[in-house]
Amino acid sequence: MAVLQQDHQAARAGSAPRRITPLGVLYLVLFLLGLLAPWVAYPVFLMKILCFALFASAFNLLLGFVGLLSFGHAAFLATGAYITGFLLAEYPGLSPALGIVAGTLGAVVLGTLFGALAIRRQGIYFAMITLALAQMMFFFFIQAPFTHGEDGLHGVPRGELFGVFDLADNHTLYYVVFAIFVAAFALIRRVVHSPFGQVLKAIRENEPRAISLGYHTDAYKLVAFVLSAGLAGLAGATKTLVFQLASLGDASWHMSGEVILMTLLGGVGTLLGPLVGSGLVIGLQHQLAQSALGDWVSVILGAIFVICVLSFRSGIIGECQRWIARRQQREEK
Repeated sequence: MAVLQQDHQAARAGSAPRRITPLGVLYLVLFLLGLLAPWVAYPVFLMKILCFALFASAFNLLLGFVGLLSFGHAAFLATGAYITGFLLAEYPGLSPALGIVAGTLGAVVLGTLFGALAIRRQGIYFAMITLALAQMMFFFFIQAPFTHGEDGLHGVPRGELFGVFDLADNHTLYYVVFAIFVAAFALIRRVVHSPFGQVLKAIRENEPRAISLGYHTDAYKLVAFVLSAGLAGLAGATKTLVFQLASLGDASWHMSGEVILMTLLGGVGTLLGPLVGSGLVIGLQHQLAQSALGDWVSVILGAIFVICVLSFRSGIIGECQRWIARRQQREEK
């Protein structure tokens, strides 16, 4: 398969000296902008974008590179949020790093259970199973005493990271959140461009052919599902630390729909698409909420989504990539 043959091409090119590509320059520019951003814009707003960008990137790993549409990813976001919030609230001396790790591991365990039940189904059946399981978790979070039901967990202490960095300072916390996002993004990029990622793309394109080549596709999909769930839990744990809050809104099906919107707007199957989509959605929500159209936020976002899907189905980044590819083809001719 063409997707699997890329590994051999990369291996042959590995001995050649590496040059900085335009994409590498773009990543460097975005990294530098991320370092300077909190001195120009409100850090909490930027951290919200980063948390949702991580959530959307986790979802995109499953949809964009495996072809599995999950309607229940909010369950993993909420699991990471509630576990981290509960531990930090009940044990004020606990390191925030341990709280985040615990929330991420909780999402990994839940993702393993969900994946074992849903991964053998495809298409709308897979989507409906994930939605049903997520709704079960939603009602569990309502009834569980440690979540405080509809009141949620409030006043979660940020604490000090490694006993040195005071996370009560928004600028300090921003750089922690930024480091988490960069590390998670680098992990996703490594996974996508690894031999494992090439198999995932092959499964997305033609699963029966991947099976005929000897790949145990269910195992690959389960690993991708668990990895996506863990990253979503990491986003939830980080979000709890930022807002010092974990609520039922993190577990609702609206949140699952919102991350789908972010991913589709930015571009499914692209690495930068979730970042652009989350920034666009969060930015619009923030601006519209402060205007006279505050009660129409959902309607306006829905209309924008419909227009974007009808106008450019590949999303913003996807269309940019297609335009660049067409331009290169014309120059080669």
